Amino acid sequence: MATATSHPAKATEFIKNAERAAWHDRTLWFVRAKRDKAAESVPEWEELRERASQIKKYTMTNMAELLEQFEQQAQANGIQVHWAKDAAEHNEIVLKLLQSHDVKKVVKSKSMLTEECHLNPFLERNDIEVVDTDLGEWIVQLREEPPSHIVMPAIHTKREEIGELFHQKIGTEKGATDPQYLTEAARQELRQRFLAADAGITGVNFAVAETGGIVVCTNEGNADLGTSLPKLHIACMGIEKVIPRQKDLAVFLRLLARSATGQPITTYSTHFHGPREPGCEMHIVLVDNGRSEILGSDDFRRSLNCIRCGACMNTCPVYRRSGGHSYSNTVPGPIGSILAPSQDAQTHSSLPYACSLCGSCSDVCPVKINLHEQLYTWRSKLVLKGLLPISKKLPMQVAAGVLSRPWLYRFAGSVGRFALRYLPRFMIYNRFNDWGNQRELPVPPKQSFRQLYEQRKKKQ
Repeated sequence: MATATSHPAKATEFIKNAERAAWHDRTLWFVRAKRDKAAESVPEWEELRERASQIKKYTMTNMAELLEQFEQQAQANGIQVHWAKDAAEHNEIVLKLLQSHDVKKVVKSKSMLTEECHLNPFLERNDIEVVDTDLGEWIVQLREEPPSHIVMPAIHTKREEIGELFHQKIGTEKGATDPQYLTEAARQELRQRFLAADAGITGVNFAVAETGGIVVCTNEGNADLGTSLPKLHIACMGIEKVIPRQKDLAVFLRLLARSATGQPITTYSTHFHGPREPGCEMHIVLVDNGRSEILGSDDFRRSLNCIRCGACMNTCPVYRRSGGHSYSNTVPGPIGSILAPSQDAQTHSSLPYACSLCGSCSDVCPVKINLHEQLYTWRSKLVLKGLLPISKKLPMQVAAGVLSRPWLYRFAGSVGRFALRYLPRFMIYNRFNDWGNQRELPVPPKQSFRQLYEQRKKKQ
């Protein structure tokens, strides 16, 4: 039985709005198609994927040394580096930095790590105003909900809903749905927030051990504005974002935007190598929060290779039809279904089963993470932990019993064909058959494969 927070329960809520579910599916597949065109335009695409995978393999093998090198180089650049073992320590470090500078207003660019650490509500509880300046992030912040996608946070929201939201929150015209008008209204509102901010917080896409610099990729320039005006810049990054050399960036920057949105490169790829000018400060907070434990796992280490492009979500048939909020995790989709159980297997035990094992996620991953294989491995781990629900355990036991007895398998096939052909529809598709709520079985053949095989065998 699905719990209220399980993926099946939340997915059921999402697909109740059939129009939204279908629109969500089409929109994400459109982005996936753009990714395919962008990849096909690069003859050496597979070579780049393999190169990126090898760089990440080297990084994970030499993580400690690379992080120490990054810290040394960053400090030489005038950057102050902090280490946080978990989300709570990360939040406390950020809070102390802000309080020491008497900061009351913060502008923040998109950062999945700060979402993971729930930084916004923590700072707000301590009387610090935080404004997300990525348009999608700002929309979901105004809606008081988490992002549903790591690249397109408000992809689940229609422009009519955004128009009504802006009318209520910033006073735009009622009923306005024109994207240009709404974007301009958001720009004007956010510009005032940039001007009033005391500090800027960013995420980190890549941290280069060789130089001690970081790279932040955006399409709106909000990270640039958020760090160009205030004197305090705090960059928050997971330890897995480090890469060895400056020239490795060429590989990842060619893969990232093409995989995420089908662009050749993000509009802004900003390199930070120290405080903006004398009198300014730049701080980097390096966060573990369970990553070292994953690094020590032979089964799931490669999940740390993720560059957060979102390609696996755009192609996943389950994610596209169930929505990002159904995963109850900062990072949804296939990669989130691997990472979330690593944090809390019991809470997220349903996620590895939110997968058809089609392998499409692994096919599009720019760093060649074996996503579907890791999801399959997680299923066996959950069984060993005793976390397989009876709703899955019992059918598997029944299936094993049927498949291990040929006579019973033949009998079950005959009964199934008869039932689908002759029983009234309501006896098969009803509220007791959850599987049939969104699926239709094909019309069964009059003869089984065995019967057809025997007939053809006699004709030979």
